[in-house]
Amino acid sequence: MAKQHAWVVTQIRELILNGALGSGERLAEAALAERLGVSRTPVRQALPLLAQEGLLAEAGARGFVVRGFSSDDILDAIDLRGALEGMAARRLAERGPSPGLLGSLRQALATGDAILERHAHGEEEEAEFAGLNGAFHDLIVAAADSLVIQEAIQRVNARPFVDPRAIAFEGHDPARVHMVLSYAHQQHHAIVAALESRSGARVEALMREHVQPVKDATNLKRRIDGADLAPPPRSERKAGLRHG
Repeated sequence: MAKQHAWVVTQIRELILNGALGSGERLAEAALAERLGVSRTPVRQALPLLAQEGLLAEAGARGFVVRGFSSDDILDAIDLRGALEGMAARRLAERGPSPGLLGSLRQALATGDAILERHAHGEEEEAEFAGLNGAFHDLIVAAADSLVIQEAIQRVNARPFVDPRAIAFEGHDPARVHMVLSYAHQQHHAIVAALESRSGARVEALMREHVQPVKDATNLKRRIDGADLAPPPRSERKAGLRHG
């Protein structure tokens, strides 16, 4: 059930990114569940989570609607997350990470390695990696022990596609998904190595660079505000997505 829930969250997120669910569109649980080939329960659970990510807005008792968003604002927010997490990582490196934290980070690296070694189909791999990625970033931010940085990151993560768990790809090419996730996880390894060596400047630079795969995945750099958010003609929309 947990894997299905993660898959549904990922699918809805990408339907919004790809314009198949347009700005202002009201989401009906039954129709969305049928479209994804799942029951209504994982859809009902996914919608509030996506609202927390800033992708949806509550529409009273009538459910949720897709929020409009600016590509430039999202890119700025992604860069800001990188800068804030870089500050957290530098603070942590200079103070020295605890053995317990390093153990947890190494376990996260092993989990990510195992996900990527399976070469699962892109959508499954993506959904699993998203949870691992969020946990990895949470460990570093929490261990930095700065309420100011934590609160700032929480605010910026409320923007669409910014939270480390909010992985989304433009298109569903499994080879491309695997390539981007593998590169991001190589960066995870480099970040842990820099923390172990207490290299504050290096780990800060790595965390700033680490947001680049997010931009590559969403491809927001080439999008035009407004036009990129409008849903395509109905005949061109993806149909029949099934979770097997």
